[in-house]
Amino acid sequence: MTTNLVYLEQLRRSLVIAKKDLRIYYSKAPVVLGGLLIPAFLFLAFSIGKDVSLKALVPGLLGITVFAASTSLTPVVAPWETMSRTLERLISCPISTSTIIFGDMLASCMFGLAICVIPILVGVVTGVSITYPLVLAVAILLATLCFSSLGLMFSSPPTGMPQSAQMLSAVVRFPLIFISGIFTPLAEMATWGRGLAAISPLTYFTDLARHCLEGISYHPLWLDLLVLLIFTVLFLVVAMKLHERSMLKRL
Repeated sequence: MTTNLVYLEQLRRSLVIAKKDLRIYYSKAPVVLGGLLIPAFLFLAFSIGKDVSLKALVPGLLGITVFAASTSLTPVVAPWETMSRTLERLISCPISTSTIIFGDMLASCMFGLAICVIPILVGVVTGVSITYPLVLAVAILLATLCFSSLGLMFSSPPTGMPQSAQMLSAVVRFPLIFISGIFTPLAEMATWGRGLAAISPLTYFTDLARHCLEGISYHPLWLDLLVLLIFTVLFLVVAMKLHERSMLKRL
């Protein structure tokens, strides 16, 4: 079998795993509602009372929704499968660890893409125009891949306790939300605040969303896309390496 055929076959197997994850984990009503309500209420709690237009609020709402949805279950899929003993059957198949992780990432990415339609529709219905739709589509796709890969890093410890992975995820996710320019634009931050924001991938997606919906951004468009791509590749490579080291320890 040629190299191209091998890659295509592994991709097909990753898609099968993604379909399995979507059916078992992501299709549950509490997960879907959580992907919508948690970011909505969190965003409202910090935006109500501020004298800003809806056009200025929608980019932040989109950012927090994509981030929350794409990182909601990737930290706990592997621990759940370890606890339910289904991982053993998966590993016994002719499939690599990287293929399994890539399939988990694709499922999370698809879930994030589906959920992000809601804040976009809210913005369109209320009169917010999308100035650069193609750029926004590329940014959302790249962000869901990036955030899903980040979530996979939290699931790498070989534990069968989903709550442990969820706790580790929360310790990182919530600080990233607050330092990423969602509630306070980068231009209004102090220098040290912008320094903190620079380490968060959510910062660059939120800046891209503002560029596409408001027509303004703090960083150049190319820089936001480049940094988001670098974060995506870095998180995915690290997640795969960590899972390759820990996968057999789950048995």
